[in-house]
Amino acid sequence: MTSKFLDIPSKELVKGVTGKYFHAETFTVGYVTIEAGATMPLHSHIHEQTTHVVSGKLEMTVDGKSSILEKGSIICIPSNAIHGAKALTCCEVIDTFCPIREDYK
Repeated sequence: MTSKFLDIPSKELVKGVTGKYFHAETFTVGYVTIEAGATMPLHSHIHEQTTHVVSGKLEMTVDGKSSILEKGSIICIPSNAIHGAKALTCCEVIDTFCPIREDYK
């Protein structure tokens, strides 16, 4: 199975946060762009998640602990952890979810 993120339709998650999602059999990978100042509100889901910052500076909060992530940073978000993020600059990130994000199909 091969695809290009450029060919995948965009999905707006919240204002200023847009993702393109590739679904495998057991996991989902997303290429996400975030406008400076955009906020992903606190939320949780059953999926274990990693967020890898490709460019920009992102403040991420996981279970009440905030971290500043920059280019090259990666964080693991456990299943059901309450988390959210705010883009301190324009950002590009790669999110991986396991199991697959059926709601992002």
